[in-house]
Amino acid sequence: MVRRVLFMWRTKMAALYRSVTYLSFIRTPARVLLSCSKPAFHRLSRWTNVLRSGVAYVAAGTALCAVPFKQAETLTHDSLIRRAASLATDSSTTFLSQTTLALIDAITEYSKAVHTLIALQRRYLTSLGKLSPAEEDSIWQVIISQRAKVHDGQDECKRFESTWAMAVRLCETAAEAAYVSGAEHASITARTNIVVANTQVEQARKISVDADKKLAETKVMEVERVAQYASSSESSNDEEDIPEAYLRED
Repeated sequence: MVRRVLFMWRTKMAALYRSVTYLSFIRTPARVLLSCSKPAFHRLSRWTNVLRSGVAYVAAGTALCAVPFKQAETLTHDSLIRRAASLATDSSTTFLSQTTLALIDAITEYSKAVHTLIALQRRYLTSLGKLSPAEEDSIWQVIISQRAKVHDGQDECKRFESTWAMAVRLCETAAEAAYVSGAEHASITARTNIVVANTQVEQARKISVDADKKLAETKVMEVERVAQYASSSESSNDEEDIPEAYLRED
């Protein structure tokens, strides 16, 4: 029994000795490898930095290559002139559209004022001789005020029409410059806008011309009715002055 225990103890001690020897064998090369790997690690880090900078440079080069270099080729004097001509047509077209809108609004307001004046005058003519002096005076105050509005609207139409004519000339000049410089599309667009503006203004002018025509007819009617009323008033006054004996038949 004692021998068996001694045999087992010797076996364990031999195994422990082999393990310690193996660990010491491993530690020695590990120290050597670690001591030798420090310069290599630094060299590896340096290569890694170089690689990273190289990748960044390649990426930057790729981004530069993605830029369309053809744009630089089109930056010639002719191309810059065409772009400037296109901008000129855009700005002149905007100026034309704004003045056209202002002129049309002014003509519309003027036409409304004229029709209101016509309605007031015709209402006065239909009630001629049926109003008291106070009522007739109040109506005439309204008519005079409306005539002032018509006059102001006419002046505003003339002012906007002058600006609009200037805008048309400017747009025509810009369209011609665009055509000469090679910007055909911008030239065609500008000329089309000129045609549209002329059409809209002509339609508005027809409305104002019709209103002016009706106002002139109303003035003629007013003159005739006032003359008839005056003559009838005079005849009635004469009849009142004539003695009854002269009015009786023989």
